[in-house]
Amino acid sequence: MKLISKFRNTVAVGVLTLPLILSGCSTFGVSSSAQIDPPPPDVEAQMLDTALAPTDQTSLKVGDKLSTVYLQNEKGLLAPVTLHLPASSNEEDLNTTLDMLVDGGPYSSLIPAGFKGVLPKGTEVDAVTIKKDEKLAVVEFNTMFSKYPVADERKILEAITWTLTGNPEIQNVQLWVNGEKLNEMPVDGTPLDRPLNRSLGINLDHDSNSSLSGTSAVTVYFSAETEGGVQYYVPVTRFVPSGGDLVKSALAELIKGPSQGMGLERVLTDNSAVNGVTVSNDGIVTVSINDDMFDVGEKPPAQMMQSVVLTVTENAKGDKVRIWLNGQKDVVGLDNQNYSEPVSQPELINQIPL
Repeated sequence: MKLISKFRNTVAVGVLTLPLILSGCSTFGVSSSAQIDPPPPDVEAQMLDTALAPTDQTSLKVGDKLSTVYLQNEKGLLAPVTLHLPASSNEEDLNTTLDMLVDGGPYSSLIPAGFKGVLPKGTEVDAVTIKKDEKLAVVEFNTMFSKYPVADERKILEAITWTLTGNPEIQNVQLWVNGEKLNEMPVDGTPLDRPLNRSLGINLDHDSNSSLSGTSAVTVYFSAETEGGVQYYVPVTRFVPSGGDLVKSALAELIKGPSQGMGLERVLTDNSAVNGVTVSNDGIVTVSINDDMFDVGEKPPAQMMQSVVLTVTENAKGDKVRIWLNGQKDVVGLDNQNYSEPVSQPELINQIPL
């Protein structure tokens, strides 16, 4: 079977730019017409309630700093992409990071083919102020920030929020334009009466005709591939019945695979099943998976294992995960990473060559 053959032999190359952290030390990376319909306005408001000078391109020099930003891929989905930041002071890093989200902006030459920023052309980041006691980033844009198509409004909120909250000092985001705090988005009026955070979701995969009442959001990581054949990960938010274990629910969605038309690939097979999820007193999440596609001692693909790590750490209270496969408690992937030892979500993800 072609899918199984490809799946069994896939090794993620250059995707996780920093090694997954092993017990704290370094060891190892829709055009709009194809997008999923956004949730109804009242649902979106409810989600938000719960959540709630550019450098000339010719003079740019790539520095040693790396930053992960959320860019739009060729299918219109947002994906984390790790980029080399131009040399700058620490105080300028967040400004530069957001500048990379500008479509056709000053740093567009540093963005891999097939990706682009979602902020409107001409947008400038006037300031990013961190209120450390609130873990809040206050972002001030110029008036060009308001010049976007209505269909891009939610995507802009997601890209800014997920990019900034990748910084451990930031959990919430507040937006200002031309010196005034935004209480709603300027084009379609999405409410901004509360700070934004990751409970906003990303790349919502939801039937707009069904109710979200009695559901909880989980974010899972599927795989995609550039035209040059580089594999990378894309987060997708889905809705599951409330009251269940979020990690188990997220893994069940990962097993279901991506929806058609999203340009994503599945990372677990129909043969996969979650035997159990436990959390130790020190916050380590242990996931036991069964999949008879793999023989005893066979190394599973890094694509599969890293997607599980990303999905579990995104939905769990603990920040480390270990994986057991088919009852084996010594699991080494094709990337030679030992996944039976606690690993953390990587700080940087999807380093894609230019």
